[in-house]
Amino acid sequence: MNIAVIAVSPAGQQIARLLLGEYPQEISIFSPHAGESVEQISDIKTFTAERFHQYDAWVFIGAMGICVRSIAPHIQHKYQDPAVINIDSTGRFVVSVLSGHIGGANELTNRIAATLGAEAVVSTQTDNTGLWALDLLGRKYGWKTINNCDGLNRPIALYTNERKTALLLEVKDRGTFDLERSKASHVDVFYKRESFRPEDYELILVVSPRRYETTTPTIQFIPRVLTLGLGCRYQCDPLDIPQYIEEQIRERGFFPEAICRIGTIDLKKDEPLLHELLSRWNIAQANIYTAEDLAPVEIPNPSQKVYEVTGVYGVAESSARLSARLGSILIEKQKGMIHKGNDFTFALAIDRKAERRGHIEIVGAGPGDPDLCSIRGRAFLEIADLILYAGSLVPRALTDCAKPTATVRSSASMNLEEQFAIMKEFYDKGLLVVRLHTGDPCIYGAIQEQMAFFDQYNMSYHITPGISSFQAAAAALRSQFTIPEKTQTIILTRGEGRTPMPDKEKLHMLARSQSTMCIFLSAGIVDDVQAQLLEHYPPTTPVAACYHLTWPDERIYRGELQNLAEIVKSNNLTLTTMIVVGEAIDNRKGLSRLYADEFKHLFRR
Repeated sequence: MNIAVIAVSPAGQQIARLLLGEYPQEISIFSPHAGESVEQISDIKTFTAERFHQYDAWVFIGAMGICVRSIAPHIQHKYQDPAVINIDSTGRFVVSVLSGHIGGANELTNRIAATLGAEAVVSTQTDNTGLWALDLLGRKYGWKTINNCDGLNRPIALYTNERKTALLLEVKDRGTFDLERSKASHVDVFYKRESFRPEDYELILVVSPRRYETTTPTIQFIPRVLTLGLGCRYQCDPLDIPQYIEEQIRERGFFPEAICRIGTIDLKKDEPLLHELLSRWNIAQANIYTAEDLAPVEIPNPSQKVYEVTGVYGVAESSARLSARLGSILIEKQKGMIHKGNDFTFALAIDRKAERRGHIEIVGAGPGDPDLCSIRGRAFLEIADLILYAGSLVPRALTDCAKPTATVRSSASMNLEEQFAIMKEFYDKGLLVVRLHTGDPCIYGAIQEQMAFFDQYNMSYHITPGISSFQAAAAALRSQFTIPEKTQTIILTRGEGRTPMPDKEKLHMLARSQSTMCIFLSAGIVDDVQAQLLEHYPPTTPVAACYHLTWPDERIYRGELQNLAEIVKSNNLTLTTMIVVGEAIDNRKGLSRLYADEFKHLFRR
């Protein structure tokens, strides 16, 4: 963002320079008064008149009246005007004056207020009520916005006045994820258009690449989630073909504006028609595939003739699906020839990641305190249809944010097959499953066998990491686990219980380094742990036994390695105990060079 800061007085220049230090690539300072880092101007009104539309934002530091009188003659339209902000000369208040949504003044106001420790003053209703800024959603998430109301004013008024609103989410992406979890109470969410009657609502919001027709006031957001597969005769003349393809797509109820990728076989990578379509739809480059890439892709209309020419049973359908990460075909192969000798084919598919199909999110719950679950992890918990949590290790309080219709089950009494069965049951219905694991699921989370199952059934899944108990231990112990010039390594391991340890990873082998060691799942074999560690660590090495880290009943016991087994046993410490060993515990010696005055970097010179 290119920002002009107008410092009305020398006092305002101090605030301006503070902002310049925070946003050096964005801000230029102007003032009628000379000063450091300031470009002196003769007159604020004249300068504003000459350059009003040359900057993305204007920040006036001084009286509001000067700001208003300077910009008033040049205001045109909210879709054209730059953002304008006013800061009083003491830096107490940062006021969004003009173009709060479209120009970004509200967002910039909050940024600047946070920098100054000032109060942000934003008068826009949606910002003050926590409602969506409907006129900004398209830009925020990369969606095209259309409506049936001759403008957005009427639907925005209906929404902000909390009229009954239907939200139809026929695809899923980052934007629909955010909308689903942040909806207001007057908004009902649907995933299929057949699930509700438009006449029951005063406003309908739609996120879909497929046209929604109704007389009810509607805003439709068009996400770019479709892929086009293309085939054509050698050196096919593109004359009139792009328009024809768009017409055919629209006739079948889809928006060409939703196309994000074009795929074809390498034989066609230089075809004029391909490059015409790329340019028309503002796509940087095509997905080019070999016959070997396309051959395994299942398609509805295989052609022997196409196979004889290309080695593939269908270029358009297979390249559309492969570009869509093997998503579903929406428009099967269409043949066309507008001008003689210029044959072409196309097919349309939807990106698999955008399809409303089942999904499993493996979420790291963190060490126990619900507040330490990640923002993304909590967001999934809020919208999940099934939450399957590790009941013996994860506090049920972490599921308190589940939506009223969610099923919440503990896996503590289930074997692996029973867990798979309930997850697949929900998945096959096209629902969202959250598998909630303690700490970070990738550290002793036993997720490998689950992922093998998901892979076997070609199921969609993803991992949201969590804070591990070893990190919670460092915080609880108020210790930095890496000490300059002494120990720069943290070992995460476990003792040898029912699961054998590889010979090279047995505790006595790892202990040779005398690094900071965090030992999971080993309170029950503490005698063996202590014996192996004493082979290389001094007996007086600091240790800590940390039970139920961040839980309400958290307990931490410090001592020396020679007494570790006694500490664990005398305090009846059990499964959820993290053992930490090393000189880093409670250490306050050794200085990092990171903040040394002679150490210069990009942000400190």
